[in-house]
Amino acid sequence: MEVMMEYIVFDLEFNQGFNKKTNKTFSDNACPFEIIQLGAVKLDSNFNIIAAFDTFIKPCLYTSMHPYVAKITGICMEDLENAPTFKEAFKKFTEFVASDDPIFCVWGKSDLRELYRNIKYHNLPDLSLPKSYIDVQYYASDFINHTTAQSIGLENAVIALNLEDTVAYHNALNDAYYTAKVFASINPKAIKPNIYIYTNLSDSSSFGLDPLDEDVFLKECDDFSKVLNRNLSKDEKKILSMVQFIKNNVSDEEILRRRSLKKRLKRHKKRDR
Repeated sequence: MEVMMEYIVFDLEFNQGFNKKTNKTFSDNACPFEIIQLGAVKLDSNFNIIAAFDTFIKPCLYTSMHPYVAKITGICMEDLENAPTFKEAFKKFTEFVASDDPIFCVWGKSDLRELYRNIKYHNLPDLSLPKSYIDVQYYASDFINHTTAQSIGLENAVIALNLEDTVAYHNALNDAYYTAKVFASINPKAIKPNIYIYTNLSDSSSFGLDPLDEDVFLKECDDFSKVLNRNLSKDEKKILSMVQFIKNNVSDEEILRRRSLKKRLKRHKKRDR
């Protein structure tokens, strides 16, 4: 008898700290990326969309929109004022997720990490969440580019697979919908889920490391600078570099290796002086 699987494809939009008086980005290490929108679609065992979930979330940590986040998402504080709190939204989400043995599907593990980090920040239980997950971006990169070494973006994957492209990106529900469509197009029955174990080591340990991709990093710095109409501070650049490690699912072992190497280089420089 065939097991009737259900897949929960979800996506998040985040806000970051921004001080309007100083015109600077800031970050709380306990939760540098606060979830402000959670969107999801539920798929049956034939990968058909059978339900959808979408909610804004009223922030409690960063109570003004970061200009860059507002620009790329179109979300403003007025959209969030009467939204449910994270606790309320999370309760509704767990009710939406509930089924016999659901599997999470995400575009890169960073959304899983940020979901768990926000859960921990609000001291909420996570036992009701699925432990099995599929990183759709990883398998789409292999299917389309025949390599997992270079991650493909969601929009590029949609274009490469000739999927219908009718709604805006950088909206949690829309991006969940696109992720589901990509997933259904890359031989999903051959994909076996992994088990997700949350750790926050990477979140703090990658702060201050050199960026993974210098070209992407410089472009993001330039984009931020244009929105803020000023040069970025050293801490803001460190945050952008840290985001690269989170988005690319860099392992804790690799982060610790890079940090150890950086410390050794510093010691050598001191000796040479």
